[in-house]
Amino acid sequence: MILLVTGVTFFATLLVVATIVYGFSTAGGPAGGRLAQLWNPLSFQRPKRMRERQAERAEKVLEDLGRILPEAKGKQASRINRMMVQAGFRRPNAALVFRGGKILFTGLAVGAVYFSGYYRQNQMALFFALALGFVLPDLWLSRRIRQRKHRLRLSLPDALDLLVICVEAGLGLDQAILRVSEELKIVHRELSEEFRIVNLEMRVGKSRLDALRSLSERTGVDDIQALVAMLIQTERFGTSVAQSLRVHSDTLRTKRRQRAEEAAAKTPVKMVPVLVFFIFPALLVVILGPAVITLSRQLIPMMGGSP
Repeated sequence: MILLVTGVTFFATLLVVATIVYGFSTAGGPAGGRLAQLWNPLSFQRPKRMRERQAERAEKVLEDLGRILPEAKGKQASRINRMMVQAGFRRPNAALVFRGGKILFTGLAVGAVYFSGYYRQNQMALFFALALGFVLPDLWLSRRIRQRKHRLRLSLPDALDLLVICVEAGLGLDQAILRVSEELKIVHRELSEEFRIVNLEMRVGKSRLDALRSLSERTGVDDIQALVAMLIQTERFGTSVAQSLRVHSDTLRTKRRQRAEEAAAKTPVKMVPVLVFFIFPALLVVILGPAVITLSRQLIPMMGGSP
């Protein structure tokens, strides 16, 4: 009994020590990285500065490459700038850096096809590499926009609940938005940044309605657009902000439940190709395979012995 207790205590102590070491190491994920930074902050400053310098140099090179292409004007320029903002790139040179990335990727694709000699076998290989270099960055940007919109859509219910609590506690809408942006800084970084920008715009003199409209345009999320429209109507008609936020929060939860039900209803349809092309052939081989082997063993000698 004494040996058992001693062994359990030893292994428990060893597990606790290993957990602490893993938590304070850099391989422990984001939480472990933050703990290690708190444990030894000086060791993280120099690599961070080096990464920032490398990012600035790469950005400068891509910006210089982006000036090779003609600059977009009019509606096309506004559309590109809106897409860059919706993807989370707010710097003025974001469009130039993106164009430079397209040129760099196109050059790499064409160079890979040319130096590999594959263009000798297929004359259209260089054309496909050129088209691929121009199309893939746009696809990547569209995918990034969709992912960011999805994260914003998922983080909005938590933000609405916090807004309701702050407004019902007596804070104004401006102070409530600022408090929510501070509370969501770690969990929902994208929405926290958007709320912080709204607060900064109102601080520099922009009206609340214009700041909210800018939020709707920057994000492009339908739920945020509905929230902005509700807040603008509340501001114009002078109704209770807390009650409007609570009603909108309940409506948003209903929409989330309906989206989940819709996704669940689509599951059987999405499983049909998988069943037809992957599951059913394996089942047929397992079920009919022994019968086919038995029949072949019985029929082949009979067919061979027949005149």
